[in-house]
Amino acid sequence: MKTLATLITLFTTLHHTTSFTPTSLRSPAAAAYRTSTLSAGGFEWEDPADAFDQGVDNPFKNADLMKGGEGDMKIDPARLLGPRLNGSNLYLIGMMGSGKSAVGDVVARRMGSYNFLDTDSIIESATKTTIPEIFEAEGEEGFRGVEAQILDSVHAYVRCVVSTGGGIVCRMQNWSKLQTGIVVWLDVEPTLIMKRIEGTDRPLLQTEDPLATLESLLEERKDKYEQADIRIEVSADMDEEKVADEVIKAMHDFIDDNPPAWKQAKAKAQSEGLDWVQ
Repeated sequence: MKTLATLITLFTTLHHTTSFTPTSLRSPAAAAYRTSTLSAGGFEWEDPADAFDQGVDNPFKNADLMKGGEGDMKIDPARLLGPRLNGSNLYLIGMMGSGKSAVGDVVARRMGSYNFLDTDSIIESATKTTIPEIFEAEGEEGFRGVEAQILDSVHAYVRCVVSTGGGIVCRMQNWSKLQTGIVVWLDVEPTLIMKRIEGTDRPLLQTEDPLATLESLLEERKDKYEQADIRIEVSADMDEEKVADEVIKAMHDFIDDNPPAWKQAKAKAQSEGLDWVQ
């Protein structure tokens, strides 16, 4: 459909040529990074690591941030994710109806410094066409092509929580974009998903046995979902706030377990007595 392709091209062109300033960069607090003036070789210079390391650690491992006895945080740990992510995007993947949009919106709002984007919503906004209409006119392959173009545009931005379509993992080219950030899989059982989306017009579930179709789709995609950095198993008693809590905690733990290369090198140098700049 020529009109659809033209609209997508126009959308991506506008977004690549239009200035986009995340809320974190518009906030006065964003400029309050810790900097250190160091002396070395007779010169004074600013430690380049300060541009990345804002001195924020995992709040779940900091007793000073815990209230007495009940385990509640004095500060929302989501607020401390932004400084630790250094601008990296968060991508939520998972089956349709797994709650990616609802959870992503909660996480972004709680972080405060990140914007929320939903690739399906962007597609519908850019094409002025609903997802079912695109499937009907272009088929699944046509929709996946549109989806890939939108992801290509979205991933160029930073400080975003991005909710993706359930089948975005099906194209390997999309993984090169997803893996520029941290990928979180919301893992939900098909029976629970069916309860959530019953009565909706999901294009891929217009079959005689929607549950069987959903289970088959999950089986096809599971090995791809399992490539995510973080997996959150979602049960029936978890609402979007609870799932967001799990995502936020898992993100902090993931950052602890996967420090940036410069931080690893600095720690190694210090352990070997090579931290010559005082």
